[in-house]
Amino acid sequence: MTNDLIAKAAIDRRMAEIITPVIEDMGFDLVRVRLMGGKYHTLQIMAERPEGGIEVDDCARISTAVSASLDVEDPLAEAYTLEVSSPGIDRPLTMLKHFAAFEGYEAKIETNDLIDGRKRFKGVLAGVEGNEVLINVEEGTIGLQFDWLADAKLVLTDELIKEMLRQRKAAGETDIDETEFDEIQTDTGSEED
Repeated sequence: MTNDLIAKAAIDRRMAEIITPVIEDMGFDLVRVRLMGGKYHTLQIMAERPEGGIEVDDCARISTAVSASLDVEDPLAEAYTLEVSSPGIDRPLTMLKHFAAFEGYEAKIETNDLIDGRKRFKGVLAGVEGNEVLINVEEGTIGLQFDWLADAKLVLTDELIKEMLRQRKAAGETDIDETEFDEIQTDTGSEED
């Protein structure tokens, strides 16, 4: 069993082996890697700074460096498009430290096997205890072993959006157009009504 949810399939784990050192040497963390099929293959890489956040220019630099590495290693027989992005606001939670960092925010967690008759859990993250992720669900606080998890991500809520805006402002990002952000927030709210 792997110790993170960064790469699930065997090909994703192989990609992570190649990509991780390149990204870490540049000062970033690999959040997730997925090779997505269909008519055309897309290799999706999510990365961020260890303290969180990533700029568009950073994504371009990572793309260039990773492309060069993949050209040398040549792990894929078929053609693919490389996509480098930030984890986004409703980001995947792929490492134990993510569950601690986002304590107090709503998340959806899916397990590999049935736990008390279910695989899906939605609630407020309550931190980490040892190797367990704590989540407040309707029945109370439960602990899920990190190794049991198949997938986890934050739920897009008004509180999460406000916190991300606050963090960006605190980081000195003054070029944020809050009207665009409010529009997204309004759209999200109208879907739930």
